[in-house]
Amino acid sequence: MHKAFFGDREREFSLTPHLIPELERVTGKGIGAIVDGIRRASFADLTNTVRLGLIGGGARPEEAQALVQTYVNAHPLGELHLLALDILTDLWSGTEAKPASEGAA
Repeated sequence: MHKAFFGDREREFSLTPHLIPELERVTGKGIGAIVDGIRRASFADLTNTVRLGLIGGGARPEEAQALVQTYVNAHPLGELHLLALDILTDLWSGTEAKPASEGAA
């Protein structure tokens, strides 16, 4: 589970294994390609990772969609990238391994 300030407060993000098929469906990429290509990720890859991370963290799907639509454009793209990277790192490596971007979002 990754915690980060997003929108109006600190939120929990977790891209759980049961959400992987949805991320693969909406991005048209396998999870390995998404993780491996995060440096070259599309805007859709980043926003869908954050949206599904919010859902995995406990947000209702409608709430997650509204938060992404409202707040993604309010943050620099680099912050969105770091948040998506943190979410994918937690999925891939577990919550023990934290990238240098820990705390950013």
